[in-house]
Amino acid sequence: MTRKTAQDFDPGVLQLFDQYVHGDISRRDFLASAGKFAIAGVTAEGLLAALTPRFAEAQQVGREDARIRATYVEYPSPLGYGKIRGYLVKPAEVKGKLPTVLVVHENRGLNPHIEDIARRLALDNFIAFAPDALFPLGGYPGDEDKARELFKNLDQNKTRADFLAAADELKKLPDGNGKVGVVGFCFGGGIANFLATKIPDLAAAVPFYGGQPKAEEVASIKAPLLLQYAGVDERINAGWPAYEAALQAAKVNYQAYVYPGVQHGFNNDTTPRYDAAAAKLAWERTVAFFNQYLRK
Repeated sequence: MTRKTAQDFDPGVLQLFDQYVHGDISRRDFLASAGKFAIAGVTAEGLLAALTPRFAEAQQVGREDARIRATYVEYPSPLGYGKIRGYLVKPAEVKGKLPTVLVVHENRGLNPHIEDIARRLALDNFIAFAPDALFPLGGYPGDEDKARELFKNLDQNKTRADFLAAADELKKLPDGNGKVGVVGFCFGGGIANFLATKIPDLAAAVPFYGGQPKAEEVASIKAPLLLQYAGVDERINAGWPAYEAALQAAKVNYQAYVYPGVQHGFNNDTTPRYDAAAAKLAWERTVAFFNQYLRK
């Protein structure tokens, strides 16, 4: 089956899907509203199925790839959640001390796509750690709808504290060089921005289409930022002008790119919102940015 792209869908359907995946409307509401876009025998259910992630088809680095070493590890949680659990991936042969990158998922927890992102970073000679914010609630359930529902039950203050603790654990890894970067997507992009305001020695942060911090918090940012935005993303982009003004006022070292004509989630190659050209360029910029700031 030929994989569909964003161009195969009416923009109205994509907007509805964005509202659905971010919890602004229910599945029932999506299906009711998407019905008017159902044409040529494609039902509203069919539209939703076509937009649902296809993890196996998009996987770039296999779980058993001999070039990497991957395992699940646990660390103490600072605010009573018990433990932080995540996916730790290294190159199969670690030569010298390597930079570390915290990988922060979207609002579905540690799904197969984010694990694949961690493996890709390991192939680029980083140590990557992808925590699962849903671990206190049983972990990623293997179903995107269930994951989104679970996500609503998280205590976000505790979740943020866990990501701060995960970054601290990366600083102490025996194979690490002590420098920590963070890359995050959607919810994770917001966490990447948040961590930049809270960790004075964070070495680099790359938020993909992430929510922005409050203007008064921006002066605390010491890390260089690489900010990646989708051109067709009104919800997130609405906060960009104020964020940029605050970054400039605080003289933060930042680069920002807006990829024209692409959807929120354009880097996620498991769904039709993926844009291959923009994702390739954004990822090349991400790896180059980490090489620049995490290896020196």
